[in-house]
Amino acid sequence: MSATVSFKVASAHGEQNVTLSYTRQGSGEPLLLLHGIGHHRQVWDPVIPALAAERDVIAVDLPGCGASPALPDGMAHDLPTMNTVLAALCEALDIERPHVAGNSLGGLLALELARAQLVRSVTALSPAGFWNEAERRYAFTVLMTMRQIAQRMPLSVVERLSRPAIGRTLLTSTIYARPGRRSPEAVVAETLALARAQGFSETLRSGRTVQFTDDIVGTPVTVAWGNRDRLLIPRQGVRAKSVIPSARLVRLPGCGHVPMNDDPALVARVVLDGSR
Repeated sequence: MSATVSFKVASAHGEQNVTLSYTRQGSGEPLLLLHGIGHHRQVWDPVIPALAAERDVIAVDLPGCGASPALPDGMAHDLPTMNTVLAALCEALDIERPHVAGNSLGGLLALELARAQLVRSVTALSPAGFWNEAERRYAFTVLMTMRQIAQRMPLSVVERLSRPAIGRTLLTSTIYARPGRRSPEAVVAETLALARAQGFSETLRSGRTVQFTDDIVGTPVTVAWGNRDRLLIPRQGVRAKSVIPSARLVRLPGCGHVPMNDDPALVARVVLDGSR
């Protein structure tokens, strides 16, 4: 069952009240799950049952995504602010140094939290920030196009397209290698999430100069990449390994940019192994 939590976050304009939506289930060491830009926490649903068998799993809608409202005026949807917000979220939920798994933008945020020594371990699935300029421009163009299509497409058309596997392929093949496995209801929900994500444009703008270049010492890091990732191409995983030499680099055969639905068992195993 979903819940919300509100907490104070320091900003240039004084303390601001931030509210985030999340789900929490399972028992064991805490594991925070972070989704990508324009997505929502439900993208983790295929792996949560396996994770919750061994972890206290907290899946959160990032600010301006899913059921979480955008950040208050005066707070930017950028990496420093997101780090501050996520640290405050952990404090509000009484989570001390959780394990963190993140996908795409969520993977980058997880690595940033590790760089600040705020987490026990990181599993980053196709994390942003290891691109060259041409790869970044390509990814951002694809994301903006996906967003425009989602905003312009009537709900009735989305619902009709999502019923057959070929329609789900048309809607989601950019991020899933096996889009036919995604349920029609999930495809409709994530298309709406992309269309309605309040923080999308500002987050994308703030990412134009983002490049993760710092090693992470003292925190276990796993970087996993689907070999059929069409958004952030797999060679970026090699760059991540060169930036973080101690990281464990894992290939995810048959998986796309968002691998949790392509191979839930494999992804759950990688996340659990990375958070031992």
